[in-house]
Amino acid sequence: MSTHTPLIPREGWHVMHLFYQIDHSQWQCLSQDEQRGAKTRLTQLVQEIRSTPDTHLLTFAIATPKADMGFMLLTPDLQVANAFEKRLTLSLGADILNACYSYLSQTESSEYTTTTEQYVEETLIGEKSLTRGTPEFDAALKEFEDRMAHYLKHRLYPVLPDWPAICFYPMSKRRSGNDNWYSLDHKARRELMAGHARVGRTYSGRILQLITGSTGLDEYEWGVTLLAKDTIDIKAIVYEMRFDEVSARYAEFGDFYIGMQLPLDELFRRVCL
Repeated sequence: MSTHTPLIPREGWHVMHLFYQIDHSQWQCLSQDEQRGAKTRLTQLVQEIRSTPDTHLLTFAIATPKADMGFMLLTPDLQVANAFEKRLTLSLGADILNACYSYLSQTESSEYTTTTEQYVEETLIGEKSLTRGTPEFDAALKEFEDRMAHYLKHRLYPVLPDWPAICFYPMSKRRSGNDNWYSLDHKARRELMAGHARVGRTYSGRILQLITGSTGLDEYEWGVTLLAKDTIDIKAIVYEMRFDEVSARYAEFGDFYIGMQLPLDELFRRVCL
């Protein structure tokens, strides 16, 4: 029985993006029975991971030789995530799956999310001229609170769809000279992020975006996962956001990984196993 101390954040889940290259020369050294056994082992492990409470696993092929296949693992306990990662890496046998990139982050709420009081003062009273206590005011406030509760639940405890295209990239905010994001006060940062969010909302139904925090956990400050039904929407949203000041002045990006979500049997065929 495991006796480790759980490492579960006060809110949200841990997220691992795992990318592997396959050593086909090592794979060819296995007999057909050994190859079938290895694929059965990975299939059973994927089923075990997906049956773990509050745990999700996406499987995908990578579109370029940066990697062959990848996993996105979401689960509360970092101890559990670490154990699953080690087993995934060895699932096809020693030296078959070679990790070429990985990223650790956590789901998180945004510090720039509009609070109830901000919405009341700025929108209900400031823009719509509603009066506290009226039926119109109460209905509008309830609609906002319900919408925000759904949004925060998705940010912290997401259930990701099986849309075919997946894009992952890490990013940080710049800290140099006059373009130091962290020298701006909160009001200025919130106003800039509001413009960024408006662009994102225009892609509703075409792009599902999950931003996870990695300050102190990995090389960059955030990981960005985009799910889409068409790669042109991934290309379009990233391009359009480049013109927003938040990206144009303050964003620095890592490598982009583009993959295709596939069921495991199809994934095996795609990566020639």
